[in-house]
Amino acid sequence: MEYEAVIGLEVHAQLLTDSKIFCGCSTRFGAPPNSHTCPVCLGMPGTLPVLNRKVVEYAVMMGLATHCRIAPFSRLARKNYFYPDLPKGYQISQFEEPLAELGYVEIELDGGRKRVGIIRIHMEEDAGKLIHDEFSPVSYVDFNRCGVPLIEIVSEPDLRSSEEAGAYLRKLRSILRYTGICDGNMEEGSFRCDANVSIRPFGSPVLGVRTELKNMNSFRHVQQALDFEIRRQRTVIEAGGSVVQETRLWDPARNQTLSMRGKEESHDYRYFPDPDLVPVEVDDAWREALRSRLPELPDPRKLRFMQQYDLSEYDASVLTAARETADYYETLVRLGSDPKIAANWVMGELTHHLNKEHLDITRSPVSEIHLAELLAMIRQGTVSGTIAKTVFEEMFHSGKDPETVVREQGLVQVSDRDAIHRMILQVLEENPAELKAYQAGKKKLFGFFVGQVMKSSQGKANPQLVNETLRAVLD
Repeated sequence: MEYEAVIGLEVHAQLLTDSKIFCGCSTRFGAPPNSHTCPVCLGMPGTLPVLNRKVVEYAVMMGLATHCRIAPFSRLARKNYFYPDLPKGYQISQFEEPLAELGYVEIELDGGRKRVGIIRIHMEEDAGKLIHDEFSPVSYVDFNRCGVPLIEIVSEPDLRSSEEAGAYLRKLRSILRYTGICDGNMEEGSFRCDANVSIRPFGSPVLGVRTELKNMNSFRHVQQALDFEIRRQRTVIEAGGSVVQETRLWDPARNQTLSMRGKEESHDYRYFPDPDLVPVEVDDAWREALRSRLPELPDPRKLRFMQQYDLSEYDASVLTAARETADYYETLVRLGSDPKIAANWVMGELTHHLNKEHLDITRSPVSEIHLAELLAMIRQGTVSGTIAKTVFEEMFHSGKDPETVVREQGLVQVSDRDAIHRMILQVLEENPAELKAYQAGKKKLFGFFVGQVMKSSQGKANPQLVNETLRAVLD
């Protein structure tokens, strides 16, 4: 029997506020344990939370960016459960009346598009962090993350493969970063994902028993965990067993999911409206003011790049996946660079060197101005495309401008016809057998002669003049 996967994702995104959701403690990552805490986020008796207005604004902006309906009236609720990293014994979240509902995002897959529904986006506070001692049977609790503001984005079970799940997560992360409300750093936990996955026979309207997957801190781990869990569930069913509803952890060292605990239902958390917090009201004026603050988002920007700069869909997709990359590219074009050539250099040489050094484009040693100057030197014939790559590498490692690199290393392109003519005659003299074969009709050797001339000039000869002059000499 053929089966299909049914996948829904719950994404937690940490909002880029300076202070926590209900108190004034810092949200800065990496501080000493328990140094960013106060009686409010530690749940001390007699303390009262106060909602951070910016958290509401950021949550509304994400709702608008994903086509959600923004509720004019929503409530914060208490989600009751016990765990050592939850000092109050409950988490403040939203349940029956979330801030945003019924949205969607569109993902691209093999040239096609798919709409993935969003059930809800709601605000909530983060819990603390347990640190387990490797050498003794004790655990420590760091409460710095308690009260850090999150939004939870809950998708419809519209995803059918790990590839679709990966594309959906990348699109969400791109939108979050474009809006400037989340940095999307999975390693630091500011962009986290839990997955609900089940399988069912193809064509069946009945959903299978689902499991929840946790502990996935990269896109690759999400896809690997989903693929493993889909295979595991199929094996269980085909062996005559039944899938158990449970929470499972992804173990990247073993490349498998492991049972953690039984899966709770919503009624197990005994939600009720938080009596210490007033309802959240978002009127039309506030909503539209926040809509006006939204930047040009990835999909519209991609379409504009295709139309305005005559880029392919693939090139436009790559360049607009991250706002910083799109901004870098557009600055190059505004500085006079050819749109297609600029795209090739950003996606090629620049990205290659950044990835090699594990750098984000915002930390690129080569500025937009210096790269634009290098592309202008190619266009003007000062350097060849091949030499330009050598120049770029030196620029990347030294931070020098292209003119300085070319001058110091003597890399100016040779465009003197007489000099190129002399190089060609020398190459022909040194390769008499190839010259005789060419004259006998083996015309493919033309490329061999071009290569030898470029080699003798150390790549500095103007390729166009080499081709023109060589053809004149041979013909």
